[in-house]
Amino acid sequence: MKRVVMLGLAALALVGTAGGIGYWYAMRQMSGMTVMTEPSTGSKTVATKSSQESDGRKVLYWHDPMVPGQKFDKPGKSPFMDMQLVPIYADAGGDEGKVSISPRVAQNLGVRTGEVVRGSLAQKVDAVGSIAYNERNVAVVQARAAGFIEKLYVRALFDPVKKGQPLVQILAPEWVAVQEEYLALMRMQVPDMEELQGAARQRLMLVGMTEAHIRSTERSGKVHARVTLNAPVSGVISELGAREGMTVMPGTTLFRINDLSSVWVNAEVPEAQAAAVKPGNPVRARTPAYPGTVFSGKVIAILPEVNPTTRTLKVRIELANPNEKLSPGMFASVDFAMADKQAMLMVPSEAVIQTGKRSVVLVAEGAGMFKPVDVEVGMESDGQTEIRSGLAVGQKVVVSSQFLIDSEASLKGTTTRMSGMPASDSGKATGQLHHGAGKVEAIDKDEITLSHGPIASLQWGPMTMGFKLSANSLPHNVAVGDEVAFEFSKTEVGTYQITAISPNPDAAAQGMKDKSIDRKKMDQAGVAK
Repeated sequence: MKRVVMLGLAALALVGTAGGIGYWYAMRQMSGMTVMTEPSTGSKTVATKSSQESDGRKVLYWHDPMVPGQKFDKPGKSPFMDMQLVPIYADAGGDEGKVSISPRVAQNLGVRTGEVVRGSLAQKVDAVGSIAYNERNVAVVQARAAGFIEKLYVRALFDPVKKGQPLVQILAPEWVAVQEEYLALMRMQVPDMEELQGAARQRLMLVGMTEAHIRSTERSGKVHARVTLNAPVSGVISELGAREGMTVMPGTTLFRINDLSSVWVNAEVPEAQAAAVKPGNPVRARTPAYPGTVFSGKVIAILPEVNPTTRTLKVRIELANPNEKLSPGMFASVDFAMADKQAMLMVPSEAVIQTGKRSVVLVAEGAGMFKPVDVEVGMESDGQTEIRSGLAVGQKVVVSSQFLIDSEASLKGTTTRMSGMPASDSGKATGQLHHGAGKVEAIDKDEITLSHGPIASLQWGPMTMGFKLSANSLPHNVAVGDEVAFEFSKTEVGTYQITAISPNPDAAAQGMKDKSIDRKKMDQAGVAK
């Protein structure tokens, strides 16, 4: 009997010892539990001390790189994506928003950097246009008297002519009578004939004789019934209205001659850049017909009309045309060289990443650290872009392989920050209501931490996480340790917010279902809640 009693006491002692060890271990685990606050959103999650050590490095929390706003207290599979959660270590906590790449990986990626420098840029505007005749260098040859074309020296359009070259010979019968009258008065040796001679000479001019024709008649003393019209300028025949044997009347246009020593370029300049173009700006033009040849000119006019289809203004440019290489109708690309502006910060244009709403530059901070920085850009010229704010002189910026670095950055969620867009979570829409049940672990001013079960609508497993609290969404009868039913939705910034919570899980769950049914009925009836 005594032996049995001794064995019973020994068994009780062992049970007590095991219970004490278990209690000590549980208290140690509870004392190691911490509540973490996410820096950007203020959300909290519970982490145990047992999960704080991994390979000798202290783990702050685990997260899904595609949904960096949510933090988890233990490793496992992400509830958002088909991937494992990634640990965030304490020694990397100060590099939020940066990505670290080893020099070896950076070399393999082909990362090149450039320096932020201070200098000046000449604003440059590029445009395209077509070459046309210079309408200010046009000569028109007309018949000044009625007659007949006896001989034509230029017979086809676009024939080149030189200044003084004969164009046409016209027989003018009207000239015969007035020339005979003038010559008769010139032969008379009667005093006071100057007025009559002057009147006769005036009639010669009225019938179309030039001063040169009249002097020729005076020198020869003979009547000239035929007149030869010569080219007043060098150029090409752009209009031909004369044919041999035809009758002409005074004012008939016989030839139109365009001088090709200079030409116009009618360039189409985008409306947004038109303010930078001024009359007198120097211009350089190139044409596919003469690759490598640059034609110089200047802006002579900006036509006050906007093309409603292309939203462009027409700029008239005058170009010198040595050797008459340029012909009307040719295509030309032009660039307007503006005056240099004051000193400004500049980076290579390839360093700037345009996301649509923002401009981002990757700054190399040394030791393989890169950080995305928002910048305000200005004008761009000759491969350089003006930086109005965001950078300082001497900083190094990445000019190649930015998107390969972006891929590396996705391990820390930097991709989301660079793009300026909240990460998606399996395509669930913002504002959609979800339901769950769990236990209250902690309550803060703006957040509540819940250990909840599976969320079927999001395909989540059981986890402990923090939820934002909306105004008046937490009733007074909810306290730490309560079993609750809750309703929540995703916000625009990617966090989850409690919309309703109750300490009575069964009643709350039914009430939330009824509330959702009523809301659907109201939406179907077209009533806005």
